[in-house]
Amino acid sequence: MSCFTSKYQDELIANAAYIGTPGKGILAADESTGTIGKRLSSINVENIEENRRNLRELLFTTPGALECLSGVILFEETLYQKTSNGKPFVDVMKEGKVLPGIKVDKGTVQLPGTNGETTTQGLDGLAERCKKYYAAGARFAKWRAVLKIGPNEPSQLAINENANGLARYAVICQENGLVPIVEPEILIDGSHSIDKCADVTERVLSACYKALTDHHVLLEGTLLKPNMVTPGSDAPKVAPEVIAEYTVRALQRTVPAAVPAIVFLSGGQSEEEASLNLNAMNKLKGKKPWSLSFSFGRALQQSTLKAWAGKEENVPKAKKAFFARCKANSQATLGTYKGNAHLGEGASESLHVKDYKY
Repeated sequence: MSCFTSKYQDELIANAAYIGTPGKGILAADESTGTIGKRLSSINVENIEENRRNLRELLFTTPGALECLSGVILFEETLYQKTSNGKPFVDVMKEGKVLPGIKVDKGTVQLPGTNGETTTQGLDGLAERCKKYYAAGARFAKWRAVLKIGPNEPSQLAINENANGLARYAVICQENGLVPIVEPEILIDGSHSIDKCADVTERVLSACYKALTDHHVLLEGTLLKPNMVTPGSDAPKVAPEVIAEYTVRALQRTVPAAVPAIVFLSGGQSEEEASLNLNAMNKLKGKKPWSLSFSFGRALQQSTLKAWAGKEENVPKAKKAFFARCKANSQATLGTYKGNAHLGEGASESLHVKDYKY
């Protein structure tokens, strides 16, 4: 048997293809309670469930925003929350033709014999959790594996362990009806060159697809969420066209054509940087058998968060800021973004957090 087959096969393929629809992308609203607490504290808002729910409701009910989205990744708490009018968030998304997704990884554990390298954990009980999430309306899942670039990192051990973990997670998701987003994130931390990032990205993605094939994962029913190929955070910046060339080349060398879509993470780039880089990739000429889209968290929410500041009277202004970023990235998936989005406060500010955890 070359790949996974089950009663969910057709559904997995259809949902993965839908998420990759050109002109649409994913909102990553799956911040853990601790991480969203840091975001809320930056605008002097208390980290309580009602405030977390208020922020998510603001995002999910912004007029026009869902038309730019095909999926929203949720934290488990959010999957079961409702609007202030009592409508489940899942129903809001379904009415907007947006697929609800769920974050399923449970953090990282250090690998023995390495220089602080980690592998992602959370496989224990994952099948039962996937069944529960599917019953609640989720149709895809996300698992983040983190790797760093250093003098001797990532080691082959870290690359292989994370690749196999992602593959095992992907199989479990597909057995229970969820499209797995495979997310091997290479952190932007460091002073490395774009060439070094390209080399590591190609090694990591090659290992991931070897593992996914070895585990008989149905590639047509998956999505890839990689980093863009960029210089390190402490290195000189390069133009979006350079990032596009390096990133697309790395993908051409490693990602099978069977994968329907690649949904990039923003990796600490500013909102505007992430949009311009995605746009440059879609303008680039050459073979691209997958759609190139986005799965942004901070790069969709920063200016919205600042506009809102936790105040009810600021909700219209915050929704305007969120729609502007959704529209910009929708256009970027088509290569038509002109860099003319309304730049709210924070849109051009770096979102890099060293050793980012969520």
